[in-house]
Amino acid sequence: MRSSWLGVVLLVVLLGAGGRALWLWLDRPIERVSVGGELHHVSASYLREALSPLLRGQTWLSVDLGELREQARDIGWLAEVSVAREWPNALSFELVEQRPVARWNDDSLLNSAGISFESGPVAPPPGLPDLAGPPNSGKEVLDYLDTLQVRFETLGVEVTQLRLEARGAWRLQLDDSVWIMLGRNDRDARLARLMAAWQRQLGSQASQIRYIDLRYPNGVAVAWHGETDTESLNGNGGS
Repeated sequence: MRSSWLGVVLLVVLLGAGGRALWLWLDRPIERVSVGGELHHVSASYLREALSPLLRGQTWLSVDLGELREQARDIGWLAEVSVAREWPNALSFELVEQRPVARWNDDSLLNSAGISFESGPVAPPPGLPDLAGPPNSGKEVLDYLDTLQVRFETLGVEVTQLRLEARGAWRLQLDDSVWIMLGRNDRDARLARLMAAWQRQLGSQASQIRYIDLRYPNGVAVAWHGETDTESLNGNGGS
């Protein structure tokens, strides 16, 4: 009986030792990384370079794939990441790229959900609108841009810049040219006055206009290139 128990103990020890040896044999350094996904703005080589520090010192079986995924998601331009092991010593990354829809606060980009991300060394695509606002206001600014674009489309102009100031005032630029001071209050009424004045007179003179101030009880004030004063069109003074 005693010899039987001794045999069982020896078997367990041998299996444990064998399992440990097998683990050590399999848990070798990561030697190859593959990067997949539909990439339009960033290259696979850029991503491999960005992923390289995360893999330094890691081994194939011991690496925590969940933690590695979360760290990889912090890399600029990555919206989603999945990671898998590939036999015998490789990892594969399947990446979903961010889709920028606007520039944000001069040094970042916005995706379609209004979430900002860093562009890093990758040049953003040309023609993106230039937006700015306080922290966590990306969605609000992006939604208002969509509203304004629909309204100004009827005038044949495009909103190329939109900025929300810290105190809640809005200003925008049309066709990389004319600035519009919209302010905080009565935005719909102020835009209606602008559109009426644009169709009546200002649209044909847009190349001569520096900015249009809508922060007036009635009408608008116009600053012209080469002039220091503003001209009030049916206005009673601004605030």
